[in-house]
Amino acid sequence: MTAALAVERITHRYDRVVLDDVSFDVAAGEVVALVGPSGAGKTTLFRVITGLVTPEAGHVLVGGRDLTKLAGAERRWGRRDLSLVFQQYNLIRRSSALDNVVAGGLADVATWRALSRRPGPAQRRLALECLDRVGLADFASHRADQLSGGQQQRVAIARALAQRSRVILADEPVASLDPASSAAVLSVLRSVATGEGISVVCSLHQAGLVGTFADRVIGLRNGRVLFDAAVAHFDERAQGLVYDRNAEAVPTGHRGRR
Repeated sequence: MTAALAVERITHRYDRVVLDDVSFDVAAGEVVALVGPSGAGKTTLFRVITGLVTPEAGHVLVGGRDLTKLAGAERRWGRRDLSLVFQQYNLIRRSSALDNVVAGGLADVATWRALSRRPGPAQRRLALECLDRVGLADFASHRADQLSGGQQQRVAIARALAQRSRVILADEPVASLDPASSAAVLSVLRSVATGEGISVVCSLHQAGLVGTFADRVIGLRNGRVLFDAAVAHFDERAQGLVYDRNAEAVPTGHRGRR
């Protein structure tokens, strides 16, 4: 079967090598936690996957389509299969939760509606369904800046759902949240993957959150994949190897779900 997301031998550098021959794939409905110390290359990897950075070498395939070979309108269209959830939510603070979610589906409406920000009834119904999916249907009319941090992040997930993508990339989505809110947000992402068959790749600093959230863990250090295995194998030794710069790599032969 074609992987929902395939990263093939990605290499990129700035003043040094930031990503070094990075390869992995993600199945439909699979949840992958991307972990590693600061500077490991996680954010750059996300920027490469989304096409914001063109790698020196390698390929990114979504649903079998190589995004690195596309340009212009074709590339923009191909990127619609990827949705992003950011650490800082990126919501329109003075707009309602509903309007923020509607924005995720504007690519599917007529041009005049998109330009005037006047979605049709179908787009509003979709947005309400997505808010309901993350447990926030009762907050549809609330302004984003009236919501808690955890609620805002769930609105961001609903917006990603409205985009109807194959893959959600969540870049440190709980870094600024308290433990209870972090657990709630990760639970929603887990539920989305299971219920909708959407692949989720989530970068995390907190290794302790991985065990109850992910199917699989990919550990980056110095731009290299040092660990790629089912979450059950991400034990204290594996965590030490990912975060200890003097340690040796863990073999990556245990891929798969829990």
